[in-house]
Amino acid sequence: MSTQTVLYDAPGPKARARNWIYTVLFGLVLLLVAWFVYNGFDEKGQWAGALWKPFIEGSTWTQFLLPGLLNTLKAAALSIVIALPIGALLGIGRLSQHKWVRIPVGAVVEFFRAIPVLLLMVFGAALYAYYTPIEADTRPLFAAVTGLVLYNGSVMAEVFRAGILSLPKGQTEAASALGLRKTQTMVSILLPQAVTLMLPALVSQLVVILKDTALAGQLTIGYDELIRGSGPITGNFNNTIPTLIVIAIIFITLNLILSWFASYLERKLSRRKKAPRGAKPLEGPPAAVTAATDFNTGNSSA
Repeated sequence: MSTQTVLYDAPGPKARARNWIYTVLFGLVLLLVAWFVYNGFDEKGQWAGALWKPFIEGSTWTQFLLPGLLNTLKAAALSIVIALPIGALLGIGRLSQHKWVRIPVGAVVEFFRAIPVLLLMVFGAALYAYYTPIEADTRPLFAAVTGLVLYNGSVMAEVFRAGILSLPKGQTEAASALGLRKTQTMVSILLPQAVTLMLPALVSQLVVILKDTALAGQLTIGYDELIRGSGPITGNFNNTIPTLIVIAIIFITLNLILSWFASYLERKLSRRKKAPRGAKPLEGPPAAVTAATDFNTGNSSA
C-alpha cells in the first residue's frame, strides 16, 4: 500500500530521480550565480582587505552599527507590540454583525492598507512636527512607529479575519448551544485556535515590520536606524558594498531568530492539543453510549 499525505501522493522511483536531478541543476545554477557575483565584486576590488577592516574593529560596532541596530529593534518592537492587538481588534471588528462597526472598521483597514508605509511615516513626521509638542529628538521614532503600526495593523487585521473564518462553523454553533456569549466564544474558543493557524502569516508580517524600519532612515524622517547609522562608515572608508553586505547579514540573522522563535512557539502550542503523556485511550464505547444502546434494545445493564 502506497504511503499518502494530505496534499499529494508519495513520489515513485521516477519522480524521486527527477526531483534529485532538479535539485542538482538548481544547485549548479545557484553556484554559478554566486560565482558571477563574487567575480564581479572581485574585479571591482570589493573584496580588498582595507574595505573590510573597519568591521573587525570594535569602535565601528560600538559607534555606528550597534546603536543603529538598537534603534531598529526598538522601532520594530514597539510597532509589533502595538500593531498586534490593533490588528486583532480590527479583524474582529470586520466580523461584527453590526454594520455600524463592520463598515467603518473595513473602511479604515482598506484605507491604510492602500497607502505605502513610507508615505505614512512622512505624514506622521509632519503631523508630529506641526501639531504636537513632541521633541525633535524623539519625533523620528514616533513617525516610524506610526507608519509601521497603521499599515501592518491593517494587514494583520485581514490575517486575523481570515484565520477566524477558516475555522469550522460548528465551533461557533457548539459555543452558542452551550450558552456562551459572542465575546466568550471569540476569546475562549475561536481566537486560540485561529492563532495557531495564522502563526506563519503573522510571523511573515513581523519580518516585514523589522525590514521596513529601514524606510524610517530615508527622506525627511531621519530616524537613525541601522542603515542610516552606517552612513559614516561608507563615508570614511568608501566601502558601500561591504557595509551593505554586513547589514544584510545582520537582518538575515534577526529574521532567522524570529522565524526560529515562531517555530518553537508553534510546536509548543501544538503540544497543548495532544493528550497528556501517559494518558490511555478509552477502551470500548463511552458509558453514555452503552446506556443509550441498552435502553433502545430493551436490555438491562443491571
